[in-house]
Amino acid sequence: MSFLFFPFLLLLTLACQTVPKQAEEIPSVEKIIPAPRIKLGAEQTQKYYPMLKDKRIGMVVNQTSVVGEASIVDQFVKDGFDVSKIFAPEHGFRGDADAGALVKDGKDVKTGLPIISLYGKNKKPTMGQFSNLDIIVFDIQDVGVRFYTYISTLHYVMQTAAELGLPVLILDRPNPNGHYVDGPIMEKEFTSFVGMHPVPIVHGMTIGEYGQMINGEGWLEDGLVCDLKVIRCENYSHQTPYILPIKPSPNLPNNLSIYYYPSLCLFEGTALSVGRGTNKQFQVLGYPDATIGESTFTPESMPGASKPKYKGEECRGYDLSGVKAEEVYKNGQLNLRLLISFYQDAQDKDAFFIPYFENLAGTDKLEIQIKEGLSEAEIKQTWVADLETFKLIRNKYLLYD
Repeated sequence: MSFLFFPFLLLLTLACQTVPKQAEEIPSVEKIIPAPRIKLGAEQTQKYYPMLKDKRIGMVVNQTSVVGEASIVDQFVKDGFDVSKIFAPEHGFRGDADAGALVKDGKDVKTGLPIISLYGKNKKPTMGQFSNLDIIVFDIQDVGVRFYTYISTLHYVMQTAAELGLPVLILDRPNPNGHYVDGPIMEKEFTSFVGMHPVPIVHGMTIGEYGQMINGEGWLEDGLVCDLKVIRCENYSHQTPYILPIKPSPNLPNNLSIYYYPSLCLFEGTALSVGRGTNKQFQVLGYPDATIGESTFTPESMPGASKPKYKGEECRGYDLSGVKAEEVYKNGQLNLRLLISFYQDAQDKDAFFIPYFENLAGTDKLEIQIKEGLSEAEIKQTWVADLETFKLIRNKYLLYD
């Protein structure tokens, strides 16, 4: 790591202070007694297999929906359940489609089951697609961020299921960003598929807890309530770090990118590239006109990013991949300093933000605050009251300490 990288560490406030080691360090309890392994909802078949007996099952799943080494779809078929349809979210059933790319209907090669896309024009399942089913199983790994679209897919699945009186079974999985809550609350006028509910950017909930909030806060249309059942994880709390065994989408290749994602995805609403088209997605940051940063990268076409921003152009900025993932995890907050710094550096400030930024932020206030020259601390102070109110609401739906 070059010496030029360290000012950036200060900029991100990710550096951890070192505590002097005692002459005779007492080992922690965790070193003596290892923490029990997290048991995913999908692994606890004894709790939900009885619910599936003699039922026609629709499964909302993707590449993260595994039990051990096997796809949960394959496991259900092997165990004799009547799986009728697969419903695929953004990125598709195998998780290899570009962000925002049209996901087409098709057929699973291994099982022959029909795959119905829930992305593109068909974000909300039609009543016809659900009409010959008895239960919907939702098992997808989320990353705990408002603009990550799997929770929007969950909303629409619950809506159609509620319209038909179908039960929805969520097999819960840990939230890798579940240890903190941060960001502006989404305002209604900025509702879109990357933000459907009045929650902060980082909501601090598992997808099962989030489903309970959708129901409990009355966010489904026409006052409907979904018949929802959640199979909880065992040995998990919101302070339990979780290393994802499978990348949740093509451009979140590792836990470092997942921890950076809540902060860096805001740059997708600006002139900058976040490294799509490189092997350091959401770990490098820059654009051709930057005058700050000592690193360069050149996006190229690759799986999951067929047409990346600035394809074939050298971008200047920062390479964040040298920071340890644990440091970013421990930081536990959104970082706005890079966003502010790049805006201040921009030669053409009028072209720095694009309209999509307001959808990602869930408000037009953040862009205005940055343009007015507010500091990170000043901006975050304006979130405090709303975040405290949200946390009180959130507490009603938590399944884990």
